[in-house]
Amino acid sequence: MDTPPALQLIDIQIAALFVCDVDRRLKYIREPGYEETDLEPAPRFFMGRTLQGNVWRVRQGLPDALVGELEALARAEPIAENLAHPPQTVAAIQATLHTHAPITHEERGPAYWIPDTVQAPPVAVLITEVNAHVLDANFAWTRRSRSGLKTGPLAAAVVQDSAVSICFCARLTGEAAEAGVESVEAFRGQGYASAAVARWAVAIRERGLIPLYSTSWQNVASQGVARKLGMVQYADDWSLS
Repeated sequence: MDTPPALQLIDIQIAALFVCDVDRRLKYIREPGYEETDLEPAPRFFMGRTLQGNVWRVRQGLPDALVGELEALARAEPIAENLAHPPQTVAAIQATLHTHAPITHEERGPAYWIPDTVQAPPVAVLITEVNAHVLDANFAWTRRSRSGLKTGPLAAAVVQDSAVSICFCARLTGEAAEAGVESVEAFRGQGYASAAVARWAVAIRERGLIPLYSTSWQNVASQGVARKLGMVQYADDWSLS
């Protein structure tokens, strides 16, 4: 299928990343398998920049005056020509948030759509209760987690009957899933992460969902996985807590 419009994808991703209220204000960071009472608060500000325009959200409960200032700055952010370049309003938005409370976390990085041309290599398998023992050595937490095997496809690249890289649903809605990836350090840089992500993406599409993938600009290895699988970058995600 053709790549969906970037502005459509960023709206889909926001719904996958966050629990929002009826006014589209951010409430919590979405995590599959957990009740809202267990979820972490959403960032105070999020912006998804695309080559077609920008989409932003603020956290529920912020003072009206602060929201007004953030909205004005977000509207002033020009459409990017290069998504790797930082937003022009970075300093102003940071300073505005700091008047409310110190910024405790900030992250920015590319967001990708995984195309349906991706094929699953033989080294990667979809995990079920039958073969879940391959997770025991390196990823036993997936069998105890409320998410893990219980909330969507989990794929693993397996070497000598042991998973060395996994891809799971870090975020999941009825429309899309966002990949979460972990790899054993000794097996990084050997193509196993790409294999796990590819197998996961195929399984997500088989369920009629859109597979998404995002990372930080500092994570070169993760961006390498995106390039290897021919992912299409549609946005630059920026969040501040």
